[in-house]
Amino acid sequence: MSTTADRTWVLDACEEPLRSALYQPLVAAMARDGFVIAQLGQSLDGRIATEDGHSHYINGPESLDHLHRLRALVDAVIVGAGTVAHDDPQLTTRRVPGPNPVRVVIDPSLRLDRHARIFDQAAPTLTVIAERTVPDPTIAPEQLVRVATAKGGLPPPLILAALQRRGLRSFLVEGGAATVSAFIAAGVVDRLQLMVAPLILGSGRPGLQLPRIARVDEGLRPRLSVHRLGDDVLFDCCLR
Repeated sequence: MSTTADRTWVLDACEEPLRSALYQPLVAAMARDGFVIAQLGQSLDGRIATEDGHSHYINGPESLDHLHRLRALVDAVIVGAGTVAHDDPQLTTRRVPGPNPVRVVIDPSLRLDRHARIFDQAAPTLTVIAERTVPDPTIAPEQLVRVATAKGGLPPPLILAALQRRGLRSFLVEGGAATVSAFIAAGVVDRLQLMVAPLILGSGRPGLQLPRIARVDEGLRPRLSVHRLGDDVLFDCCLR
């Protein structure tokens, strides 16, 4: 699997100031086993898509390049079943040089169509399922990751622990918003990157949705750095 030494190639492909200000600290942080970075692209008013789910593309090409670079840096990219069903993403590294990550889809009841592009041969794919889900005989057992349920869902800490047992050490939680929110609420995300486009939708699907709080001072106020990606602004937030 990837190591910090393996990741230094990304620095050669980046220009200043992003090389020193964004990517060097990120590569250094990824030296820790179990590193988790989450990302969302959104409008100025915090929307990730229209009410009908249209989102291509809220962010500009520089942000898309950055997303693909994140894929190349991590061992695995994690998405929920809803993202696969709606967007049919490939989750491979195409816009920048670099390896493809292992693709991980959280699909507790195995409801997804196996013809989705995430199940092609472009890169390995693991499906995280509930411990008691009846396996599909057409799916190789080594492609399934079983996780015990709790409160009707699959706890992110157990998902990450199971993936680490497969030898994966760094993770990008790419979507959708519900999956990113669940991982943040569980306290397992080290870095959150919000890519904000100069766009106002005025309605649509919201980004982060965390448990309700009563007071403003109960909210998260992370240390952060701010970077320009073309017309977009990247907020790189340190959550732990």
